[in-house]
Amino acid sequence: MRALKAVVDIAEFDRFADEYTATHAGNIRLSGETPDYFARYKIEEMRRRWDAQARPEPSAVLDFGTGIGNSLPYLAKLFPGAAITGVDVSQRSLQVAAHRFPGVAHLLAYDGSAIPLEGGSFDLIFSACVFHHIDQAEHGAIFAELHRLLSPGGMMVVFEHNPVNPATRYIVATCPFDENAVLLPAAALKKSQAEAGFREVEVAYTGFFPGPLRALRPLERFMTALPVGAQYYTVARG
Repeated sequence: MRALKAVVDIAEFDRFADEYTATHAGNIRLSGETPDYFARYKIEEMRRRWDAQARPEPSAVLDFGTGIGNSLPYLAKLFPGAAITGVDVSQRSLQVAAHRFPGVAHLLAYDGSAIPLEGGSFDLIFSACVFHHIDQAEHGAIFAELHRLLSPGGMMVVFEHNPVNPATRYIVATCPFDENAVLLPAAALKKSQAEAGFREVEVAYTGFFPGPLRALRPLERFMTALPVGAQYYTVARG
């Protein structure tokens, strides 16, 4: 896999690492929620999907594009028996994550080429809003590498922003660290995963109700086929 330095500005992510939380909080104020909420609900939804398939507890979980570690405490809480690994191209982001959540995960920097871990190491791979920062021409190679790392029959869950949703488009367009982001249609992400060898790739939509309407959120699990949610995620098997 070609190194991502040509298509991802690592310095850009290093620059925003120390101010990420404050910047993100200001940017998503329109949603009526905090960055902590968005980090938590993704892991809760992934846990629900894992349980719905009556899977045994995963022994190892990979957080691909872990950034400053927002997902790490929720991965540790909701998958308490799993060893957690986080990888990212931004050294500074990983330093911030290690300071925020010491001992929660093994944090690994990589240059965008092959991830230096054995194949089949993970029962569950998670990625949250990472791929819109990476040139779409690179997605196939990255998914092939992640497919290599996933155990046979394991699960991968990828969350992304939904370009169909106008609120999402506005938030991304006004976010400093999304300046170079290119939002991905769900069909394109699904196609890249399928071509990389993932099986049974399913798309589900989420994020229908903002903070003031949070009482309605239990309905969202019945709305996953409606392609208008603020975000979507794919669930795929290795």
